[in-house]
Amino acid sequence: MLAASRNSNSLPRIAITMGDPCGIGPEIIVKAFAAVDFQEQCRPVVIGDRLPLQRAIDALGVRLKIHECTDTSQARYQTGAIELFPSSELTAHDITYGKPTARTAQAIIHYIEIAVRSALTGGIEALVTCPIHKANLYQHGFQFPGHTEFLCHLCQVTDMVMMLAGPRLRVALVTIHHPLASVPLLLTREKLEKTIRITGLALLRDFGLESPKIAVAALNPHAGEEGRFGSEEQDLIEPVLEGLRGVPYDISGPYPPDTIFYRAFCGEFDAVIAMYHDQGLIPVKLVHFHEAVNVTLGLPIIRTSVDHGTAYDLAGSGNANPGSLKQAIQLAGLMAHNRSRHDRLSRLADNRKCDR
Repeated sequence: MLAASRNSNSLPRIAITMGDPCGIGPEIIVKAFAAVDFQEQCRPVVIGDRLPLQRAIDALGVRLKIHECTDTSQARYQTGAIELFPSSELTAHDITYGKPTARTAQAIIHYIEIAVRSALTGGIEALVTCPIHKANLYQHGFQFPGHTEFLCHLCQVTDMVMMLAGPRLRVALVTIHHPLASVPLLLTREKLEKTIRITGLALLRDFGLESPKIAVAALNPHAGEEGRFGSEEQDLIEPVLEGLRGVPYDISGPYPPDTIFYRAFCGEFDAVIAMYHDQGLIPVKLVHFHEAVNVTLGLPIIRTSVDHGTAYDLAGSGNANPGSLKQAIQLAGLMAHNRSRHDRLSRLADNRKCDR
């Protein structure tokens, strides 16, 4: 298990799960470490297997070393090296590009379990996840709809929010992976309010914004045009926003979906609440295709992830883009720093109240 380390280095400790070793996870990890000196921003440890990492290093011809450790107190965090917590013993047969086995499925799940356990017990301050292939995991007994649901299970959390964050756009989703026809039925006042509250707290605590501005997208064209194109704005969204007066962030809307993202991109809002998956992700991926980070809000731990899949067709080609992973690692470090600072200031404020 990754143990907590108390030393003079105050940079946050970050665990990076390898994801599917038969996909592009090992390659983007190696490319990210070759391109960025993360040791200046955080203390990252990869949880996974040595063989796929070494194979990626050799194939790419980069000058990186692998240092194995069994807890964070052993990690050296040296420039030009990847700290690795080896958590299984996969063979070359198990990690054929694009052809995962039952053993790789077990290893992938084990990576995640180790990282979450460490985050919950204070061994690390944030978790970054590389992509997994859900269909392959299902074939070998995985019981969860996806990565995020598994994390919620491990953290014993029921309410979470998916946010896609880029340099200029942050978008949180009220509904996620549902047929479009189901969205109006799934939208409830309770779900919308929870999404806004969880997003607002994250902007304050994890993104370090003092007075964040949140804009809520309408469901219907032209924000319903006063009921002519739909009534969800009047019947659902507006009452929720009215009931959130007094929260420590600015919340406004509902705004027409065809203009709200441009306004956010220009800096008018710090985050947008989108009603459904493609409403929010199309604009994010249009402007931040290789930079967007998937952030899970509402967990007791910080979790960021790449916003793409295992890309079996690219595995081993050397053409995988590490942009999203680089951003995910850097954002995880920033969020961990901000959360630590926010919580420290909150404790000081509480102590002052008690002294009065």
